[in-house]
Parts: sequence; structure tokens; C-alpha cells
Amino acid sequence: MASELAIPKSSGLERDARRMHADDKGVRPGEIALGVVIGRTSEFFDFFVYAIASVLVFPQLVFPFVDRLTGVMLAFGLFALAFIARPFGSVIFGAIDQRYGRGVKLTIALFLLGGSTAVISMLPSFAAVGPIAIWALAACRIGQGLALAGAWDGMASLLALNAPENKRGWYAMIPQLGAPFGFMLASGLFAYFVATLAPADFLDWGWRYPFFAAFAINVVALFARLRIVATEEFGALFEKRELRPTRVASLLRAEGGNVLIGAFAPLATFAMFHLVTVFPLSWVVLHGDAQQALNFLRIELFGALVGVGGILASGWIADRITRQNQLALSALLIGAFSLLAPRLLDGGATGQTAYVVIGFAILGLSFGQAAGAVSSGFSKRYRYTGAALTSDLSWLIGAGFAPLAALGLASLWGLPAIGLYLASGALATLLALTIDRTRRRRQAHC
Repeated sequence: MASELAIPKSSGLERDARRMHADDKGVRPGEIALGVVIGRTSEFFDFFVYAIASVLVFPQLVFPFVDRLTGVMLAFGLFALAFIARPFGSVIFGAIDQRYGRGVKLTIALFLLGGSTAVISMLPSFAAVGPIAIWALAACRIGQGLALAGAWDGMASLLALNAPENKRGWYAMIPQLGAPFGFMLASGLFAYFVATLAPADFLDWGWRYPFFAAFAINVVALFARLRIVATEEFGALFEKRELRPTRVASLLRAEGGNVLIGAFAPLATFAMFHLVTVFPLSWVVLHGDAQQALNFLRIELFGALVGVGGILASGWIADRITRQNQLALSALLIGAFSLLAPRLLDGGATGQTAYVVIGFAILGLSFGQAAGAVSSGFSKRYRYTGAALTSDLSWLIGAGFAPLAALGLASLWGLPAIGLYLASGALATLLALTIDRTRRRRQAHC
């Protein structure tokens, strides 16, 4: 017990990293915010590069022995492996953090993330090596999931804790901007290669460039974040706020209720996340041609810009009605959208454009506060590990199988099924937030 409460000391590797990145300027709040956005953008770029390739590339390259629908669903099955691996990654990299320090952990994680993504760029086809292609892709996807857990640096929690009381919602939304930025980078690159290359050339080598780019982007993100994480000032801020890694078993014993609620509270958000990004692209590709896929990618680029506006607006709104109320309001909007979504997506070019634009606007409002609304309930001692594990579990429950589930439901029972899927997520979020609000009131009266 005493060892768990002790402040972890930096290793020699951590001290070397600090000397390498030290300067005389110190760490300013704006640098923390910039580091958060850069880090999240690189992570979501990797995430979306794989997701888009699951629709445009892997069914033909890795699963050519089945029909196109089955191939996309198999690719979405491998997509889920990263989310299954993330909680295990939190345990593994939490131990590295405690023993060697945040800088060492972050370096290993980001090189694993970029390396796993870059290896996919050299993936041989099923026609060339048979089932080895499937196993190699699965291994890389697991590597991405482990690395995403290790890339947790605590900067988002630190940013929120150091924010003025009346601007907590605004600061909580800053890390979430990485999602639309990463999506725009990934979809923009794929749109460019789909537009400029012949289909055979795109499937042969064009799709590989976004994966090569992912490694370079991760290296840039690594140094941008190490510039902050490896400084003495940053470590002092962490110690001041008592943001230290703890054992997962201790966290679950002490605040397991917060972890459970935090895993389910963003369910509507993460269901919506994939139903306006990955799933509609798969639906359009399966029921159209390459030109329709290209047009839809362009529509989604514009939708992501709308999503940025929604995230910014979420911070302003949350500071006036609280983050929990903002998330509940967003769940109601998602529930309302679930009634329109099937008709819009089946409404041709105009309906699909409306689906994407409205969907991204609501997603931005919801996603902007999805992380901070519940993680704020952790005590200081458990917040660092609690926020990381809660994020892993919420992505696993809400997002990991969402593309597979949505495509499977829509293929079996038609597009109205995705409306029910969204509505169920909205109900789960409202129920989790209600339980959370009741628990907090009881704790306040104790």
C-alpha cells in the first residue's frame, strides 16, 4: 500500500528526455492546449485511416474470397480488435508509466502506434500470401489499440483541472477537436487518391500513402508532446494536482461506480460517432460506385468542419448549463435525429448531405463534452488512471463494434434499424447520467 501511495520517481531515461527537451521558456497553458490537440489529431488520423480503408481497400485486398458486404463486415470485425486491446494497453502502459515515467511511456506508445500503422502500408494481399495477410492486419490493429491506450498523457485532465471554474466546459472540449481534424486529414488524403488514380492503381499502391503519412504525423506529435511532458514544470503541475497513475484494481475497488457510469454515459455519442463517419461511407460504397464514394468523402469533409463548430459551441453551452446537462441535451438531440436518419440516408444526394451535415453538428455538440462530463467525478488520486480506463471502456462499449453492428442491422432489416440503434444509445446515456446525478446528490448530503 505504501508503495502505491509513493510518488513515482523518474528513471534515467525520463531524466534524459527532460534534459533533451528542456528550454528556458517553461510550459504555458497555451502549449498544453496545443499539445493536446496535436496528440489527439495524430491518434484520430490513425483511427480514421484504418476505418476508411476498411471500406475502400481491405474487402478487396484481404477478403477477396467473400462477397463485398461480408468483406466489409470482416474488416469491421478486425477494426474492433483495437478497442478490445485498449484496456489491456492501459494496464501495460500504466506499469511503464509508474516505473519509467510519462515521457518513456509516451515515446514507446507513439512509436508503436505509428509503426503499426506504417506496417499496414506494406501489407501484402491475400492473393499473395493467403491467410497471413489477415493475421498480419489483425496483429497491427491490436498494436494500434495497445498504443492508443499508452498514448494517454493526462494532459486533457490537467487542462481541465487548471481551467477557471466558469470555463471548465470550454477547456474540456479542446482535446475533442482532434477528432474532426484527424478525420479531415484522413478523408482528404483518401479522397485525393481516389480522385486522381485509376481504381487498379489505387488498390495496388495509392491507398498505402495515408498509412505512410501516419508514421510521419506521429513523429511530429511525439516531439510536440514530449516538449511538454518531459519538462520539470509539467511534472510539477501533475504533482500539484495529484495526477499519478494508480493500479487498476485499486481504482475499481475505490471508484468502480464512476468507471461503470463513465463507460456508458457517452454511449449515444460514440454510436453517433460512427454512424456519421464510417457506417454511411460503407453503405454508399456498397450501394453505389467509386464516384459516389468520392462525392460522399467530400461531403464528409464539409461535415467535419461543421463538427468543429459543434465542438466549439459545446464548450460555450456547457459553461452555462453544466457539462452533464449538455451531454443529456445532446442525447435528446441524437434521439430526435434517430427518427430522421434512415429517411435522410436513403434520400439520395440531397438527403445524404443533410444526414452528414446535421449528424456532424449534433455529434460535435455531444462529443465536445463526452470525455469531461463524467471523468470530473473521479477524486484527484484516481483521476489520471480513471479517466484513461473510462475512455478505453466507453470506446469499447460504444464505438468498437458500432460499424459492424450498424451495417449488420441495416443489411438485415433496412435503414430503420440504425434509427433504433441510435435511439438505444441515447436512452443508455440518459439512464447513466440520471444514475450519476443521483449518486452525486447522495454524496453531497453525506
